[in-house]
Amino acid sequence: MTSTPFAASLTQNPTAKTAEQRDAILADPGFGNHFTDHMFLAEWTPDTGWADGRVVPYGPLLIDPATAVLHYAQEIFEGLKAYVHDDGSAWLFRPEANAARMQRSAHRLALPELPTDWFLGSIQALVEADRAWIPAGGEKSLYLRPFMFASEVFLGVRPSQHVTYSVIASPAGAYFSGGVQAVSIWLSSEYSRAGAGGTGAAKCGGNYAASLLPQQEAAQHGCAQVAFLDSTEQKWIEELGGMNLYFVQSDGSIVTPSLSGSILEGITRDSIMQIGRDLGHEVVERRVSVDEWRQGAADGTITEVFACGTAAVVTPVASLKWDGGEVVSGDGQPGKVTTDIRSALVDIQYGRAEDRHGWMRRVTR
Repeated sequence: MTSTPFAASLTQNPTAKTAEQRDAILADPGFGNHFTDHMFLAEWTPDTGWADGRVVPYGPLLIDPATAVLHYAQEIFEGLKAYVHDDGSAWLFRPEANAARMQRSAHRLALPELPTDWFLGSIQALVEADRAWIPAGGEKSLYLRPFMFASEVFLGVRPSQHVTYSVIASPAGAYFSGGVQAVSIWLSSEYSRAGAGGTGAAKCGGNYAASLLPQQEAAQHGCAQVAFLDSTEQKWIEELGGMNLYFVQSDGSIVTPSLSGSILEGITRDSIMQIGRDLGHEVVERRVSVDEWRQGAADGTITEVFACGTAAVVTPVASLKWDGGEVVSGDGQPGKVTTDIRSALVDIQYGRAEDRHGWMRRVTR
């Protein structure tokens, strides 16, 4: 069954926050702590396709104890942001790429693919309803979380015949409120994030759940994130718990681990490859071994390491730690290439630089 063209109704929230309450939240929103007044909902069945798109008051979902997602984890999600430009307009960064990735994730999890017009329309409808929630100033933004889950009530290992799609929004403060800081990374030697043929390339909750225990281990060793190796040889760098990795070489080239089927194809990752080339760097996708990271950082072949993702954009990596050792990248501070790439990307997102690649999409005036 093909879905109908996108359409959405709007039900205003009668208990929406007052302007004063909202302004107090936007002054210091943090990340993922507060949510806007509305959310988007739609359902899918084999008979109707995607239908009943609607913006409704934000609130709890009614979930039966036998709802399939609670037992078989058939769900996916996305993450993107809305940014305010100096003229007061609101923009999204490469939302079509998020729509395409959600479709790939849905295919891997045996969920119905959400048409691009439904993805973009749902974001547009929610942002228009909650435009006042987009914070301005610094690197504040409105974080948008589209997600889809198996909502049929049944116990049995098969794809759900009822699926719910939703979008919620959360105002976000600057990830580095005190300036960009380099972080230490813990190398996981016991756990893998994903395996060959698994769901590593899909954006689904199970991948993140698998990273939580090693993330706790990283924190116990004073590290902000955990780096995972491939599950077959335990040799090749894959990614962090929630970010992709880049290595700046002494010759000025930039290397990122090639997609293996178990690495999430980050939209920020893809954007940085283009920005690196725009800035005159050779950008290479290839396999990177953990020994290359250790030795390269030690002998200066690798001068900078950074991670990237939607939330932090670009995070400098100060050092890699493992059981029995540590190696520092450069002088342990954010490097020039890392800083230049981050500034170039953020300037595009906030409208301070020319959008040469047509990445930005206006959602409100």
